[in-house]
Amino acid sequence: MMRLPLFEFRAPSTVQEAVHILDGEGAKAMPLAGGTDLLPNMKRRQQVPRTLMSLRHIEALSRIEFGQPGSKLGACLTLADIAEDPRFRNGLTALAQAASFVATPQIRNMATLGGNLCLDTRCNYYDQSYEWRKAIGFCLKKDGTTCWVAPGSKKCVAVSSTDTAPALIALGARVRLVSRSGEREVSLADLYQNDGINYIRRHPDELLTEVLLGSLHGWKSTYWKLRRRGAFDFPVLSVAAAARLSRNDVVEDARIVVGSAACLPLIAADAAKFLVGRTLNRESIAEAAALAARIAKPLDNTDFDMTWRKRVTAEFVTNALRELRGDDVHAERESFTRFTPE
Repeated sequence: MMRLPLFEFRAPSTVQEAVHILDGEGAKAMPLAGGTDLLPNMKRRQQVPRTLMSLRHIEALSRIEFGQPGSKLGACLTLADIAEDPRFRNGLTALAQAASFVATPQIRNMATLGGNLCLDTRCNYYDQSYEWRKAIGFCLKKDGTTCWVAPGSKKCVAVSSTDTAPALIALGARVRLVSRSGEREVSLADLYQNDGINYIRRHPDELLTEVLLGSLHGWKSTYWKLRRRGAFDFPVLSVAAAARLSRNDVVEDARIVVGSAACLPLIAADAAKFLVGRTLNRESIAEAAALAARIAKPLDNTDFDMTWRKRVTAEFVTNALRELRGDDVHAERESFTRFTPE
């Protein structure tokens, strides 16, 4: 049985109290929301904070505000709250889908939006028990000096496996980070960096408090996820797509994001730019899918063959854009849930 290491427990009731704790403890403290990722990591000794700071009693972190010119989503909203709320539709459909695809209903009842955005990167050599990792001499991400995926690399290549980040980046989201010295807003896309260890630009004394969204009037969005089982598993490839269409079905603006193919979500800027001014016909979708697939360079550190995962990227983008066009793609979704490559 894997047990949690010893830790001090704090339970602030306000954001101000929480950031005061973070200011004093620094990197030795970690916020605890749902704990669905952090607590298993602690049992495997991947993360060993001296202090756990529960966010459960901070009511301000669980609020939703829909309005003009945009919306505010508290970081402690559960993924079940988002997946089941009918207000998360049309422009926000990608977020609702991403939340609904995470793990199982029981975990979604606990897991939070902020926790999923800050999800630790994953790798077959890292997400193992302490004894397993010790037997191979650990890895570059934790306690070791070698990246077993790319032994010649000086950088950890663990994969970003968050579901909600690609969806929210496609929706143009920003996040608010609060510390004792003040607060700042950053584009969600700028929160991440291409490093499996230092994958997020949140300072140890900062708390991610809410997600900010601009007006999504006229937008449609969708999220596609690849995993071996139809539930529970982390994504090994994902695609989020969003588009604003004119009355004549011409793309006025678009965003495409590829997830779980690198240490951070990848923005397919060329593919999105190509679509602007065009209708979502067969030719434009095929070209955009090819452009998006170019940026996906998955490595052999998750489930499925990495070359197959790269090929599937174009298919996922194709089906996502077809869905935005209004096609019925239910059968295609089901086929990827059931299909396992040789």
